[in-house]
Amino acid sequence: MGVFLLLLAPIAAGCGEREQSTLAPESAAAHDIARLWWIMLVGSAVVFGVVLVLILVAVLRRRGPEAPPTRGRGGLWIPAVGGIAVPVVVLAGLFALTLRTLPKTSPTSAGRTAFTIEVVGRQWFWDVTYPKSGVRTANELHIPVGVPVNVEVTSGDVVHSFWVPELNRKIDMIPGQTNHVTLEADRAGVFRGQCAEFCGLQHAHMAFFVVAQPKPAFDAWLARESKPAVPPATPELERGQQVLLGSACVYCHTIDGTTASGRIGPDLTHLASRRTIGAGLLPNARGYLAGWILDPQHLKPGNKMPGTELSGGELQALLDYLESLK
Repeated sequence: MGVFLLLLAPIAAGCGEREQSTLAPESAAAHDIARLWWIMLVGSAVVFGVVLVLILVAVLRRRGPEAPPTRGRGGLWIPAVGGIAVPVVVLAGLFALTLRTLPKTSPTSAGRTAFTIEVVGRQWFWDVTYPKSGVRTANELHIPVGVPVNVEVTSGDVVHSFWVPELNRKIDMIPGQTNHVTLEADRAGVFRGQCAEFCGLQHAHMAFFVVAQPKPAFDAWLARESKPAVPPATPELERGQQVLLGSACVYCHTIDGTTASGRIGPDLTHLASRRTIGAGLLPNARGYLAGWILDPQHLKPGNKMPGTELSGGELQALLDYLESLK
């Protein structure tokens, strides 16, 4: 039975996929969590196996010939050892190991982290800010490889939960309260995160990505993101900008360097540089972006963005402009 449980482990871990898997750790904290998971699985399998053996022994004894009554206590050693001693030892060991692991996944002190990223969970996207550089983006966090980063999380509406399984434990995002978690990637890569607390209709479609980059690449990304949007370089791009600025988009979205200054929706200053739209729902490609602009409720029912009525020419000009925001 213990072997059977071990064979089920890949299923419990998401069928063994490396994308968003607790058992594919890429940081020291995640390694400790994965190690604890495996040890607890084996420990629970041992306890479960002992209990099954005790049940089997009891069943076989009842089906066998009736034993003469005895006044001795020799028959109590099996339940005493198997039913009490072994579970107590195993569970005590697992509890001690859990206590040993918890501090390693706790937030690192402010003096030992390189910088802070602020993340606000909203229905249903992630508002991301780098306060020291003034960068604001959405649904993506960029961090340098091998550098501990302090992530401050809170919520702008209901309770959410910030979780990147390959990098650290989950942390709740509570309105009016700021919690902390440390992210530190061992290697360069893209790690998927997810809201881990049911937050409404589109909870399952509230994903984000942590992009771990070598320090020079991260510094270059941060420098680009800190600049305002590039002014339109052609008449068609200028027309697309005017379509956006003349619509209701300006009341919900910000584009640095323009009059669009809304804070309800994601910042669009460097929209074209992101991997997805709709908080991981769709690739950031022209066709998907067009569908999102025209009828976002069809793609993600219940989200806060209304549809936009545009002519074919206006839509194409707007898409050209949005694709220039890199």
